[in-house]
Amino acid sequence: MPSETIQWFPGHMAKTRRMISENIKNVDIIIEILDARIPYSSRNPEIARLTESKPTLLLLNKASLADPNQNALWVQRLTNENTICILTDCVTGQGLNQLQPAIRKILSEKLKKYEDKGMTRRIRAMVLGIPNVGKSSLINKICGNKKTRVEDRPGVTVDKQWVPTSIGVDLLDMPGILWPKFEEKRVGENLALTGAIRDGILDLESLAVALCKRLRLLYPDLLSARYKLGDMKAYEELSDYDLFLTIGKKRGFLISGGEINTERTAITLLDEFRGSKIGRITLDRYAKEELHA
Repeated sequence: MPSETIQWFPGHMAKTRRMISENIKNVDIIIEILDARIPYSSRNPEIARLTESKPTLLLLNKASLADPNQNALWVQRLTNENTICILTDCVTGQGLNQLQPAIRKILSEKLKKYEDKGMTRRIRAMVLGIPNVGKSSLINKICGNKKTRVEDRPGVTVDKQWVPTSIGVDLLDMPGILWPKFEEKRVGENLALTGAIRDGILDLESLAVALCKRLRLLYPDLLSARYKLGDMKAYEELSDYDLFLTIGKKRGFLISGGEINTERTAITLLDEFRGSKIGRITLDRYAKEELHA
């Protein structure tokens, strides 16, 4: 299980921080992409400092995988005077038609000054987010063709690249950036659960047990339905680890001697959560009593 403070910082993350600082003066707006399943955990606390409080468009991406009710609450919570938040999904195309009007709304005063001077130029935006949040997929969707390399693993984009779009905005796609250490254990777990941290950095079995803990607390009905557990009250006395073993047994993941194949159980749980097979789940619940569950 992750320690209370998780520390790590690959060299390319430090490089990305330098690139942000060097290029921030060349852009009009920040497009920060968050994972809708973990809006709190996927928001890099260093970005506000690095971007010098530039106007920001927040995208809650992978929205089709997240709890619809929580999506609405987080959009309301994250929208303020200097920031607009919208739901997007690069698979379904949800929210992509809102990007241009949202950007123009945020930059309305600046654009009017240019128009009053008879000046026209394309808007320049820096695209930021943690690894594997869907930045490259989203950019490709906006462009209508494959401009950036996309893979379902963190750390694929390793250098900056300018990408023109048909909506009058040039995008500066930056590599995914995490922060030096995660003070909250839950944040590190959430990033690992959604694939922002490479599998292997944290123990998969412990991670799957942590997922069981979250799901039995936040989405017991979905957990029960997926793994045919029946009434969840019957498992109230079981530890999270014993519930994890019960799921393995229900799936028939047994090895010689009748023992549970814990590795296969862990991999299955994580894969089915990430693929939304358990259901539409938000691990960062916007409710004060649940946010730190």
